[in-house]
Amino acid sequence: MGRIFISAGHGGLTRGVQDPGAMVAETTEAREMILTRDLIVTELRLRNLDVLAVPDDLNLTQTIDWINVRATREDVALEIHADAFSNPTVRGASVFYIANNDDRKAHGDLLLLALLRRVPQLLSRGARPDTATGVGRLAFCRQIAAPSLLLEIGFLTNPDDRFIIQTRRRDIALGIADGLSSWSRAISGGSLPPSPPTSGTGPSEIVITVNGQFHDEKGILLNGNPYVPVDLIDSLGIEIPRTGQVRLVNYRSIVYIKAIELRDLNLSVTWDNNNRTVSLRSILKIYPAMLDQIMGRGQTSEVQLMMFLKTNHESSLAQFPDIAKLYREEAGMEGVNYDIAFCQMCVETTFLRFGGDVKPSQNNFASLGSIEGEPTGATFASTRLGVRAHIQHLKAYATKEPLVQELVDPRFRFITRGIAPQLEQLGGRWSADMEYGSRILALVRRLYESSGLL
Repeated sequence: MGRIFISAGHGGLTRGVQDPGAMVAETTEAREMILTRDLIVTELRLRNLDVLAVPDDLNLTQTIDWINVRATREDVALEIHADAFSNPTVRGASVFYIANNDDRKAHGDLLLLALLRRVPQLLSRGARPDTATGVGRLAFCRQIAAPSLLLEIGFLTNPDDRFIIQTRRRDIALGIADGLSSWSRAISGGSLPPSPPTSGTGPSEIVITVNGQFHDEKGILLNGNPYVPVDLIDSLGIEIPRTGQVRLVNYRSIVYIKAIELRDLNLSVTWDNNNRTVSLRSILKIYPAMLDQIMGRGQTSEVQLMMFLKTNHESSLAQFPDIAKLYREEAGMEGVNYDIAFCQMCVETTFLRFGGDVKPSQNNFASLGSIEGEPTGATFASTRLGVRAHIQHLKAYATKEPLVQELVDPRFRFITRGIAPQLEQLGGRWSADMEYGSRILALVRRLYESSGLL
């Protein structure tokens, strides 16, 4: 069997500052995960398994590099986290895997099942693709050469989950050790190496379709991940970023790129395991350079916005049945991209679940503050006025153009006009989260994919 790498999420140095992760009830995510990781390592070694614990002073990039220089063809890697959310009722364990990889999903299910057998009091949120996360990708799942998964044990912000993590730590460690043992055996039973061999049996060929048409070249399936030739991407006029985040491999003198990374380049990627076919769809109606421009036209219909909302929260329209219509109307009048504004609302309210300080009755869909500084933020008399205030706040950041509608945003005048025309520039301004714009953009991509626009 191969070796098992295990990392406790957070704890390393990021920009020279130690990252504690979530901080809840006099504890931190880093502390809880390190304690749990240590018990997992001890249990695996008692079973005579070869396990390596990632040093706790490494940040995410360093962790990935540390594993990659040591990993071999039969190793596996797991990082454990605890989640946090503004709504303390949200709870449960999740395993995240690289999207479009059926093998890795099966391994995630295996790991989660083993954990829940030992600790059935934990609720299962299932094995989920990393595209379902806030930023639409997880580097730990994508950039590690060996098969890798990220496990969210539970929510520290939920009293029940926190109690289980702190009082059932050994049972949690035993369950994760059970899952890791089974996963390691599955990988050792015959997975492909992380880098294609130069001779002998190599990756299997797969079929490629582009916008519904079969492509002449074949792709390859490597470690359960579909790869496509870089030449194909060049022919679509797409520039591949020259960063370590994009995984390229050489096989038989052809350079291939991991297909799932193309989502970040505004291509839709789906994988049909039964027919061994990876399907790419290029943007049909949207220019890539304009995808994150706040000022502009939205592309979706009212029905598409409503269906997207209902898919992510079944009862979301019960209290706000006209929300999609209002965003299209209010944003359209001010020249703001209503798809972006709508997705920002989904991020801020968790698809109209709310659950934080802001209550649904406030009609505050973007966490707008008030002049008086109330802890719950601004309140608006109607849904339309709440949407209008959100659109005006976005327009203040994106452009110096005057408002069309009468001003209702209480903090409009405090914004330096036109300082953030792109989504990524809202990070550190609208929200302290520097990835804030990326989270909204990831949701815009999901909206366009579900609407057949991407």
